[in-house]
This record gives sequence, C-alpha cells and structure tokens, in this order.
Amino acid sequence: MDTEKKKTFKLPHIFVLLTAIIVICSIATWILPAGEFDRQVNEAGTEVVVPGTYHTVEASPVGIFDTIKAIYNGMMNGGDVIFFVFIAYASIGLIISSGAFNGLVAGLLKVLKGKARAVIIPVFILVLGCASSTIGVFEEAFPFIPIFVGIAIAMGYDALVGLGIVALGVGLGYSGAIMNPFTVGMAQAIADIQPMSGVGFRLICHAVMIIVASVLLVRYALKVQADPTKSYVYGDDFSHLAMNPDDVEKHPFGIREKLVLGVLAVGIVVIVWGVKTKGWYFEDLSGVFLIMGIISSLIMGWGPDTIAKKMAASFTDIAVACMIIGFSRGILVVLQSGHIIDTIVYGISIPLTKFPAWIASEAMLVVQTLLNFLIPSGSGQAVTSMPIMAPLADLVGVSRQVAVLAFQFGDGLSNIIWPTAMAPIMCGIAGVKIEKWWKLIVPIFLALVVTQGVLIAIATMVF
Repeated sequence: MDTEKKKTFKLPHIFVLLTAIIVICSIATWILPAGEFDRQVNEAGTEVVVPGTYHTVEASPVGIFDTIKAIYNGMMNGGDVIFFVFIAYASIGLIISSGAFNGLVAGLLKVLKGKARAVIIPVFILVLGCASSTIGVFEEAFPFIPIFVGIAIAMGYDALVGLGIVALGVGLGYSGAIMNPFTVGMAQAIADIQPMSGVGFRLICHAVMIIVASVLLVRYALKVQADPTKSYVYGDDFSHLAMNPDDVEKHPFGIREKLVLGVLAVGIVVIVWGVKTKGWYFEDLSGVFLIMGIISSLIMGWGPDTIAKKMAASFTDIAVACMIIGFSRGILVVLQSGHIIDTIVYGISIPLTKFPAWIASEAMLVVQTLLNFLIPSGSGQAVTSMPIMAPLADLVGVSRQVAVLAFQFGDGLSNIIWPTAMAPIMCGIAGVKIEKWWKLIVPIFLALVVTQGVLIAIATMVF
C-alpha cells in the first residue's frame, strides 16, 4: 500500500523570519502615516512623551535599499550587546571546558535522585528572578545559558529545560520586579507615583507566576526524564554543551576545578556589586567575564595558544546568535526610520478610552504585550507608553499603579517569546531552534498571561 508522507509546516531559518519581519515593517512605513509625540525631559532627566501631543510629520517611507541597509544598521545599533555576548560566552566557555561544573553536577546527581532533581528548576528560576527583579539582570544572564543547558541534560532533561530556567527566571523577574530601575522604577517615576509603592503586591505576583511557570516546566522535564523521545529537541545535537552523567562522575574534581568554581562565585558577586552600586553595563561586565575566564584558564595550566583556540571555538559557536541580535535590531531601525512607532502607540491607545475600568485594565496588559514586539526595551517602552497610559488610567478610572503593573507584565514576559525581542538570541545561545522553543514556551506563556490577567483584575480592586 502506498502511503503519503504527511506534510508539516516548517518554520524558515531565523534569518529568513527576521528579514521577512523587516520587509513587512518597511511596507508598513508606506501605509501608516508618519507621526510623533512631542517629548520633554522630566525632573529625573529622562526624555518622555508628552501626552496629547501626537501629530503627523512628513512621511519617510523606507525604500528597498534602506530596507537592505537596515540589517547592517541593526548590527551597528546592537553592537554593545553583540560584543558582550561574544566575550562573555567565550569566557564562560573557558570555565565550562575546565570541567569545574562536572564536580558541581556530580554533587547534585548524588544528592538528588530521580524526580527529586526537578527541585533545581524552581530554585534557579527564583534565584535568577530575584536578580532580575532587583537590579535588572536580563542580557547579563545570557552567558549562563550554556551552563544551565549542560546541567539540565546531565540531570536527564533536555536543552529546553535549561533554557527555560534562565528565560523564565529573568522574564518573570522583570514582570514581577519590585525595584528594577530600568522598568518599574522608571515607570513609577513617569506615572508620578511613590517609588517602591505596591511592593507587597508585586512580590505576591512574582511568587504566583514563578509557581505557575515552575509547575509547567517541571511537568515537561519529568516527561522527558521518563521518556527522552518525548523531548521536543530529541535527536538534536547538543554535544558541545552536554554533560554526560557517567563522564561527570568519573571526571577529576581536584583543587584546580574547585578554585575555578571559586573564581566564578567571586565573579558573580563582583558583577552584582558593580551593577547595583556602580551602574556597570556591558563594557564593564565584559571585562569581568574576560578576567574570570583568563584566571580560570591559568589555574588549569593552559597556555596562551590553548586559551586562544578555545575562545575561537566559542566565537564560532555563538556567531549565529550574535548575528540574530543585529537582525532583530534591524526591525527597530526600520520602524524608527519610518516614524511609525508613535503612530502605532497612539492608534492602539485610542480604543482604551471607550472601555469600562475593569476591561481597560486588562486591555492595557494586552497593549503593553503587543508594544513589546515593536519596542523590545523595558526602558524604551516605559518612556514611550507610560506618559500615555498613566493619564489614560485616570480617564477610565483605573489606578496608575495598575497601569504600571500592566506595563511590567507586558514587557517582561513577552521578551522570551517575541522574535523581535530576546527569544531568538537566547535560542541561538542554547543551540535550540526557535520553533522548538515556541512549542514548549507558548503554552507556558499563555498560562502565565491568564495568570497575569487574574492578578490585574485583583489589582484593579486593591488599588
């Protein structure tokens, strides 16, 4: 009997997908009217939108040649992130290749048996979430993705679980942030409400979202542990990141490996201190990661040539992920060149004035989630949307605190799913195809959005 092979939809290469979005955005600049809000510098020295000042400006549609140039301009625009990822990934690669993590994983394997190993999932989501919620860690966590991928595979799970720990940790940290200066701090200042107000409710929101995400990710992890063929990445090659449990237990874990872990621990403390007290960003953090990698290499007794070869191999492994950053930024370049971002923001804000308070608050969540597709920057979205959403909240009878919460929820979580935000970058670092990441994360994302909707409804009654 002849059988026909079932045709399944296959997502195009990520470069093709992002290029298609760039082209679509370029076409939109020919259709949508160009417009802008007036902007002014507030008391905190931040340039913000002046509500009620939207006006059309001279059209500047993006042509074919400018569309092509947007990829290069995106690379230039995202140069700080690109080179940070290159340097930090290669530096962490030196630490991983030392075998130091084998001892750590071996210890975890001895202490945690069977299903009990899943406890690492909520624990590390919480740890990363706390760092994200307080000092705004997001891209800074990218170098640790390979570590968690390796640990997850050694535990009997898969690369998606390791990626999920980091992505959900930082994403929910931003969504439930209590003092993140780049998001909630800026949004509260723009909305003219007391800094750090509503902390108790935000802590509850963060905890609830972590519980929901952990339950769903643990369920998938245990399914893979019981039957590896159930993994969405079954058959994919992760040999460059994987830690084989048998090899881990046999790997030497002497004084050198322990010293390397010590270097990593000290480095993390220095990074937290620098970010919190000195305002360190990519330039400074790159230096810290590089120092960590070089000191670890010297502890292992490697010479300059060995260090250089290992770093070169890491540069090769991470190149695609770094190029994805540039392609993603190219989308923003097109939207800014065509002056249609403010037009879109203005257009989607108008219907909110027609809704009753309880619907308007939920609609704000939807709007902020969609806006993050166009403005994949927490601070950028804050200065663009909050000057509009804050007075709009007054108009429809919703607390400005709820407007800030809707902004947090919409900005933080969607970063790990939109192709214009951080999703393709994180997938590139983990070596995971984005369509397989979406297969895992979309159901979790939808469950969390429903959870956020319930929390917004409660906030509308509380504040």
